[in-house]
Amino acid sequence: MFRKKLFLLGLIVLSCQWIAQSRGELVDEFRHPPDSARPWTYWFFMDGNVSREGITADLEAMAKAGLGGVILMEVDVGIPRGPVEFMSEEWRGLFKHAVEEAERLGLQITLNAGPGWTGSGGPWVDVEQSMQHLVASAMEVEGPKEFQGILPVPEPRPPYFGESGLPPEILEARKGFYSDVTVLAIPRTDGYRIADIDEKALYVRAPYTSKPGVKPFLPAPAEYPNLPVQSVINATAILDLTDHLQPDGRLNWEVPKGEWTLLRFGRRTTGANTRPAPRPGLGFESDKFDKAALDSHFENFVGKLLEAVGPRPVDRENGWTMLHIDSWEMGSQNWTDGFGAEFRKRRGYDPTPYLPALTGRVVDNLEISERFLWDLRLTAQELVIENHAQHLKELGRRHGFGLSIEPYDMNPTADLTLGGVADVPMCEFWSDGYGFDSAFTCFESTSIAHTLGKPIVAAEAFTAGSGEAWKLYPGAMKNQGDWALCTGINRIVFHRFAHQPWLDRKPGMTMGPYGVHWDRTQTWWPMVSAYHQYLARCQYLLRQGSPVADICYLAPDLAPHVFRPPPSAMSGKLRDRRGYNFDGCSPGALIEHAKVEGDRIIFPGGAAYRVLVLPDFETMTPTLLRKIDELVASGATVIGSPPRKSPSLEGYPDCDREVQQIAERLWGGGLVEQPSKEDMEEATEGEFPILYPRYDSTAQLLGDEGLPPDFESDGPIRYTHRRTDDLEIYFVASAASQTLETDCFFRVKDRVPELWDPITGEARRLAEYSKKEGRTIIPLRFEPYQSFFLVFGHSPDRTAEPLSTKSNFPEVTYHETLSGPWRVSFDPEFGGPGDVVFDNLSDWSQHSDPGIRYYSGIATYEKTFDLPASIDLNSKSILIDFGEVQNLARVRLNDQDLGVTWCAPWRVEIGDVLKEKGNHLEIEVANLWPNRLIGDRLLPSEKQVAWTTWNPYKANSELLPSGLLGPVRIATQEKGGMR
Repeated sequence: MFRKKLFLLGLIVLSCQWIAQSRGELVDEFRHPPDSARPWTYWFFMDGNVSREGITADLEAMAKAGLGGVILMEVDVGIPRGPVEFMSEEWRGLFKHAVEEAERLGLQITLNAGPGWTGSGGPWVDVEQSMQHLVASAMEVEGPKEFQGILPVPEPRPPYFGESGLPPEILEARKGFYSDVTVLAIPRTDGYRIADIDEKALYVRAPYTSKPGVKPFLPAPAEYPNLPVQSVINATAILDLTDHLQPDGRLNWEVPKGEWTLLRFGRRTTGANTRPAPRPGLGFESDKFDKAALDSHFENFVGKLLEAVGPRPVDRENGWTMLHIDSWEMGSQNWTDGFGAEFRKRRGYDPTPYLPALTGRVVDNLEISERFLWDLRLTAQELVIENHAQHLKELGRRHGFGLSIEPYDMNPTADLTLGGVADVPMCEFWSDGYGFDSAFTCFESTSIAHTLGKPIVAAEAFTAGSGEAWKLYPGAMKNQGDWALCTGINRIVFHRFAHQPWLDRKPGMTMGPYGVHWDRTQTWWPMVSAYHQYLARCQYLLRQGSPVADICYLAPDLAPHVFRPPPSAMSGKLRDRRGYNFDGCSPGALIEHAKVEGDRIIFPGGAAYRVLVLPDFETMTPTLLRKIDELVASGATVIGSPPRKSPSLEGYPDCDREVQQIAERLWGGGLVEQPSKEDMEEATEGEFPILYPRYDSTAQLLGDEGLPPDFESDGPIRYTHRRTDDLEIYFVASAASQTLETDCFFRVKDRVPELWDPITGEARRLAEYSKKEGRTIIPLRFEPYQSFFLVFGHSPDRTAEPLSTKSNFPEVTYHETLSGPWRVSFDPEFGGPGDVVFDNLSDWSQHSDPGIRYYSGIATYEKTFDLPASIDLNSKSILIDFGEVQNLARVRLNDQDLGVTWCAPWRVEIGDVLKEKGNHLEIEVANLWPNRLIGDRLLPSEKQVAWTTWNPYKANSELLPSGLLGPVRIATQEKGGMR
């Protein structure tokens, strides 16, 4: 590996708006985070099942529970249609009501850019303005002779998701639309075809997340095999017969001697349609290459809703504030009216002679044809970015809207490039064990935000398939949620909250089997605000200052592209980042924004990297290589293999000579040195190799330059790190299901550590820590899946709580177990028996009474107790520990609400309200819906307790443990210790 000493010239960290705050102000807002830091949720209207009173109840429940906003869309996933037709006058009136209620409650609404979740389209999109492909028919002729005949009309390509369920008018329009583009006569060749031509020519882009074997990128090597002469078309021999074609498809042509193939090229719709849209919203997806098509769609969808809502301040903070492009699931396109002219303007040559390559035929040679296809994909990407994503952003700006984008899945562009358009880049992660692995999107969107200086990274969070079925709850989600925060996500958007049009049905409306059930009808919804507050505290701190990472992986110069960091840079089941953190970077972001200051490559917003790692790719455009040359000349450390050629025909062959000249100067001159074969990542994902060196090789380079890892621990502790002018802020979270004690190493020196607990809001100085070799070493103890912020300031702050212990985590001493009997009240409205007595704490699902065994909801435990004689009321912190709780608990003591406990450690501080005698304890415990849904299968329909649109459970399904299982104990801890 290349090692190079650099002079430290200093680093100017670009500041975010929060940096000027004092430590005291930051603590106050950490304890009571602003509404802007709250988590969000997807809010789905289910195919016309919408009501005014349900909208108000939903939004009031969200605001009360501590949510900050919603992403709204209407979908059809098999729920019976409701009475309100999508986009009717009544529907638009209900949308206006939702906006007004959101304004009243201080909530934000982001509206998806079209019906369903695929993109931007609808029944108002004319087939002429739909997504299009260039398709071709072939006819063999032999000359010399006079040819007069009708050429066959090229058949449309089948839509990726088929045509089932589409209205007849869409099917007829799809079948009927055709427009000629050109007719070419080519010398007949043998049957050789370019490999993977449907992908390379953008006829097909399958979903990367859900379909195995989809390529994350298409190869663009420097060398291709030579083909036999009979397999290749000489471009100079191609004849353009377009002027000979009559409007009815008849061709009049004097055929020269030889065997010829007539290729009739024309535009047809791809057939991509809105999905899964309500039936009144079914229609074509608008042309992603054409601004006029988007203008029309915007006017017919967003424009009509703007008319219904009426004027609003452009600088509004609440109500309808943003537009959204959800995961790209409408596939690719490769043509539009005027595409040829756009291609000539952008690439500098006429694409017409190379169009046979779209059919898989080879023009001139395989390398030339592959370069043309690379240019085709680049042009398509530019048009999607400029005429669709960026144009939607510009249209929205006129009305005060921001834009969020999920830039992945069937995306025909590079994910990092499309996501870079967004004000809020978004990713998606599925609930662990309940769906697909889309973690790559989280690395993509955090990278976009960090390199482009975007303060918020949102995630469609905890998406789930049918197996989830009301089994998840905040405590079960904490480990994965903390993983998401450590990737750099700082806005959780739960998938999903189904709009509940009724006020008297529980669990009520679902999204069929999809999503975690984040609804006001959840059993534990009255307690969920505690989890939301935890996330708000975390998200608030994780927006301070700028992110800290050392490695920047440059994405290759191509489209489509899915960014995948080397697996060796991560560890653990969920793929936690290792001690030197990383981001990916698109070529465009590097070219437009990267600079070198001191020994770092810096970007807007303050992200700064010690090393730029190039992809192991044989081709690179001269523009990108010139930028790398500029960075190296300014002092950047770069690792990677030299490119050999350009992937494009633009400027060919001079482009290759320029690439070779710059590469010789950089690599041949010793300014950049390529990694050895041993350094390269040997792992693959599927059949595709990883493009970057092994993490350990890059880490060794950084270590040899005197830079220790940013964070290390002996245990499974994940982390992320942000920096302000005054503070180093680390978020650390245990990935262990048991209590863990470990030393944690932070790359911070000459600063005083404080521990900020996002569960309680407590911020306190730590007593135990040491300094060694530029790092601070802190012994930490984590309860199962527990998390903290370690905040390092320049010196002790008088606003911090004073040290009163010699240990970072004073031991908890247990004094007395509160044994039975317990009075327990089960709500009869939920099928419970009312008041009962438990002699001992036990699992509801094991109880002999079916009203308890199948109970789902909240039950209240009550007991009166005296303070144990061994405890002095004034000497120590006094706690109550609940042992095991299934699944959340709210605690009241002597009529004082002490809050909700939803994760380890299952304890709360009670000293402030405790009395010597006669303490009245109430513990409200919420379990989950499955037990009731199982019990209802044993009852006739008129006696069933629950009502829902989807119940996957059977009478013999396994019941879930429920209730307060204990033991419930009174405990003490030295004051100043953790609560």
